[in-house]
Amino acid sequence: MNDALHDDHIATGHTARRARDWRRAMSDNVALALLVYTGLQIFMTVGAMKQGVSSIVPYLALVILVGGIIPACRWFERRWAGLSDEEAADIDRKPAFRRDQIMLWGLAIGLPVALTAFFKLAFS
Repeated sequence: MNDALHDDHIATGHTARRARDWRRAMSDNVALALLVYTGLQIFMTVGAMKQGVSSIVPYLALVILVGGIIPACRWFERRWAGLSDEEAADIDRKPAFRRDQIMLWGLAIGLPVALTAFFKLAFS
């Protein structure tokens, strides 16, 4: 089948474009956002907390904060996972997808930055 698509591309000069699957796209965004969030938590929040708190507390807080973000991320994923195949390929869902994507990434990046600022102010 790939050969047929490749031959079609050579003959017509166009590539066949598949519709975007919003379910998979959101799932991929959630997975990457969790990695980014966890990395930011480790490098920003724990570093700020270590300056004024005993050694075990920052790590306990990290586990709690990472565990707390998972239900929020799961909520975004669940909103899109229940779509039918037809709904998942509907281009009219792009604005809703972008809104959820912006909220997800705002949470994943903004929360560690806000927590770091809080701990720096609280313990300085």
